Amino acid sequence: MPATAMNHFTILTDQLDETVKFYREFLDLEPGDRPPFKFPGAWMYSKNADSEAILHIISNDSLPEHRAGIIDHMAFSATGLLDTLEKLKARDIEYDLRHLPGSGAWQLFFFDPNGAKVELDFEASEAGPA
Repeated sequence: MPATAMNHFTILTDQLDETVKFYREFLDLEPGDRPPFKFPGAWMYSKNADSEAILHIISNDSLPEHRAGIIDHMAFSATGLLDTLEKLKARDIEYDLRHLPGSGAWQLFFFDPNGAKVELDFEASEAGPA
């Protein structure tokens, strides 16, 4: 049976509040309904998507030394490039902004509080930095 779409990403954190705040600020995701698991965490929802959580956050006091699997980054389509850059600068978060040759689309890379790499993809029509 082939996969038809991405359902969600799950990240591990030992900084639950800071991680939820980060994804609210930079991806405009909101915490929402989550089953009553026996461990803390959050499910984050897009205001513009259907009713499925797209990011699951699992909290633990300490993260395992050896991580399960290797994911290079998670990518999201986004709008508001200049506003996002201002937010990153205001929080002193380093980023890498790329203007793709050919398509002209923008790719913005930065790290969340846990070291997970986030990519935001913006349409070529978005104004970029001067």
